[in-house]
Amino acid sequence: MLVYKEFAKTVKGYAEHAFLHIPRQATAAYQHSPVDLTYRQAFDEAQVLREKYHAAGYGLGQRVVLMLDNRAEYFVHFLALNSLGVSIVPVNSAFSPAEMEYVITHSDASLVLVLPEHLDKTQAALKTSGNQVPVRTTAQSSRLPVCTQAVADGAPDLGTEVALLYTSGTTGRPKGCMLSTEYFLCLGQSYIDYGGYCALENGKERLITPLPLVHMNALFSMMAMIMTGGCVIQLDRFHASSWWGTVRASRATCLHYLGVMPAILLNQTERPEDDFSGQIKFGFGAGCDPKHQERFERRFGFPLVEGWASTETGTHVCILANKEPRHLGQRCIGRPCTEIDYRLLDEGGREAAPGAPGELLLRCKGAHPRKGFFSGYYKDPAESAAVWEGGYFHTGDVVRVDNQGLFFFVDRRKNIIRRSGENIAAVEVEAVLFEAAEVANCAATPIYDELRGEEVGACVVLNEDVQPNEETAKAIFAFCQAKLIYYKLPGYFFFLDCLPMTASQKIQRGELKQIAAAMIERGECIDLCAMKRKGNR
Repeated sequence: MLVYKEFAKTVKGYAEHAFLHIPRQATAAYQHSPVDLTYRQAFDEAQVLREKYHAAGYGLGQRVVLMLDNRAEYFVHFLALNSLGVSIVPVNSAFSPAEMEYVITHSDASLVLVLPEHLDKTQAALKTSGNQVPVRTTAQSSRLPVCTQAVADGAPDLGTEVALLYTSGTTGRPKGCMLSTEYFLCLGQSYIDYGGYCALENGKERLITPLPLVHMNALFSMMAMIMTGGCVIQLDRFHASSWWGTVRASRATCLHYLGVMPAILLNQTERPEDDFSGQIKFGFGAGCDPKHQERFERRFGFPLVEGWASTETGTHVCILANKEPRHLGQRCIGRPCTEIDYRLLDEGGREAAPGAPGELLLRCKGAHPRKGFFSGYYKDPAESAAVWEGGYFHTGDVVRVDNQGLFFFVDRRKNIIRRSGENIAAVEVEAVLFEAAEVANCAATPIYDELRGEEVGACVVLNEDVQPNEETAKAIFAFCQAKLIYYKLPGYFFFLDCLPMTASQKIQRGELKQIAAAMIERGECIDLCAMKRKGNR
């Protein structure tokens, strides 16, 4: 069944219920009023767009890039395209031209649909590569170009691709995760099945999220609301100063967060109205600093439910601390759902000893071990096979399991830096650093950050006659700024004589991380974190 059909089914029971609310604070850049759509209104708008896409020849097996930020247009175009079996490719409008061009070209999109303010940047990015894919704005969607790509035979089914989401990979360029109808339906149904602190009531929930619609997390919350007749309260981004006022005014009943948010909110001045126990049932997220969790819950009056999932795994096999005991302050991510069959492997590839940490490998129990998982990486069958080696999905995350069956997050084995909920591949940052004229050798490493979880550190060996000073760091930063989105830019620079290497000439990532931490402690690094700001390209 299509996502569109799930939406249509909900319209029958909740036609006049709120589907989408975008508060005034989040619409300030483009209009003077909030956005409010009922299920019926959203469905009717999607129907109009559906006819336009159909008339222009769009259908099963094609892809359309959506660069629509966190706007209402994203939802209605998604529904219209899904009704025809067209897959969406969400793209972050803050991407550098090089990042943008790569995703658009690699995805083999038939059309790029953007907000008017992103048109010039998108066209310029594609011009350099010679990609002729048509680009249209939402204001031009009534005059869609005729699609020249063939429509696939057959009808959409559970295996039909709904979205191609690009996520940072450990081997370089972002990887396109193919997400099916089954994947999306599992997103919604798994949320419904969680229960405990995360129990949802049909037709009553209002879920507020500041998270970007280019991420799986936002698709997760969208599907949960669609399949329960709830309302998505979508913000443009996280605004700390107005957050609680928006939560209160929007009548939110639950919220999604990333680790950086609790830390920022706890730094605000305490007020008598901080207690939301009568309004908010729960916060759902990941990456909250353990030392903040208990203090946050005591002050604001609702539980922060920590969980584990990834774009590749979806949420059908989510591990979730939605029931007691939750062991606050210990990075407890709860118990796996009953569908999960898992293994923990030590660094030698052997079964980890009871209670010892190991890389998490998982699959679904039964005859369909990949139910709810992604369908593979687009154009990368080798990597798609590698992550399923031995019949289990290799997560790259290290956990331990106690004698009660509770999971505790330990670390990542992958070369991934997680900053404010964004996964950043160290090798992607390194590839850009290597292009800088000043750099002879380099490695990116995660740096602990109390607010963001981790920050990007650049450990650099300079070419001869280049001085290891702030001027050099700023020059390298400026070079990277033209090629990477702001959150991937190095915040810290460490100038080294050489990098720690193994006998086989691989970077010793663990030792490098310790070297960088020690240099920060001694004040031997250059801190450019203040230069990392959205829109400062």
